[in-house]
Amino acid sequence: MEDVVSLLARLPRTGPDVGDGRRLPMVWLALAAGAAVTLAGLAGLSLAVGVVSTLDPTGGLSTGSSIALAGRLWLLAQGAGITVASGPIVLAPLLLTLGIAWGLSRAGRAVVQLGDLHESRDAVRAAGVLVTTHVVLTVGVALALADPGARVSLGRTLAGSVLLALAAAGWGVWRESGLLDVALDRLPGAVRPLLRGVLAGLLAALALCTAVVAVALAADADGYAALSGSLGGAGAGAVGLLGLSLLLLPNAAAAVLGLAAGPGFSVGTGTLVSVHGVTLAPVPALPLLAALPDTQAVPLLAFASQAVPALAGLVAGATVGRRLRPEDGGSVVAGLVGLLAGALLGAASGVLVWIAGGSLGDGALGTVGAPPLSTALAVAAQAGIAAAVAAAVGRWRARP
Repeated sequence: MEDVVSLLARLPRTGPDVGDGRRLPMVWLALAAGAAVTLAGLAGLSLAVGVVSTLDPTGGLSTGSSIALAGRLWLLAQGAGITVASGPIVLAPLLLTLGIAWGLSRAGRAVVQLGDLHESRDAVRAAGVLVTTHVVLTVGVALALADPGARVSLGRTLAGSVLLALAAAGWGVWRESGLLDVALDRLPGAVRPLLRGVLAGLLAALALCTAVVAVALAADADGYAALSGSLGGAGAGAVGLLGLSLLLLPNAAAAVLGLAAGPGFSVGTGTLVSVHGVTLAPVPALPLLAALPDTQAVPLLAFASQAVPALAGLVAGATVGRRLRPEDGGSVVAGLVGLLAGALLGAASGVLVWIAGGSLGDGALGTVGAPPLSTALAVAAQAGIAAAVAAAVGRWRARP
């Protein structure tokens, strides 16, 4: 995907004439860029699935089955729901979702560079063509994979692809055209530091939660090895589920964020992990789940993770205090902006937890992830206080 988008960006800015010496129309550039993201992404996924399948000594999946599996992963990453015999599967592999978003953003930036777009009307048209192209192709993939044994929800597919394309492609187009900076410049001066603080705090929280997952896996390396070794199929099963675990790593980090905030997270109706207690039940044989506690006792790592919201709030507040301009106000204003940054960080955490959760069927695995609302409120309360203090102190220290 990266190579295709980069190739588009290196093409000459002046395309072939279209009869009267005009530049190649923007609509064709946007169509090509949007199609390149989907085609390159599906080709890369199909190749990865096919390579893993060749490791299976029993023959593995056929070429058509590998492409179908890649297509279903592509749809799930955009919020689609797939109903199989065991129930609906609604769980987006967020690492793949981020890859699609990155590709769409790069495509939007390439279209702006090639078309030399700077007017808001042209930018909106370019983003509209990109979004439409991506959505049409995604729905086309869903229709092509229609199967009574794995029914794809067209409504969720349409809504998810539209939202993802609007956010990612719109961000790329508006940022590269300079219109995003123009819009931000019209807002009060504290808005930029506020948004940067929220983003920095959220990234810090995710990094810390990912570290918690890594430590939990390292602490139970024997369990991870046992799960991987029990899969059979020589290296095919282990490599395939390792790849799936990597795709779901951001989902695991989001679940840990629910644990760090206090409410905890669940893997089905029978498994709940929180600082208030641990309830265990059978879970899928996914090596990533070796990070779950082995006993009903609350692990020390779960208590240590309680510092994550406060640390993320400190990062958000420090970013706000450092980036506020002198004319934006003093320490009191910085503290209030930091408090707002912590509240928005809580809201962003709730949205992330909601996106990262879902279901893996009916019954025992009907609920996977952390509760969004309670996670958002808990993170907002903890991060808000820390961010307010950090922003006020940082602004006070930055005074001339």
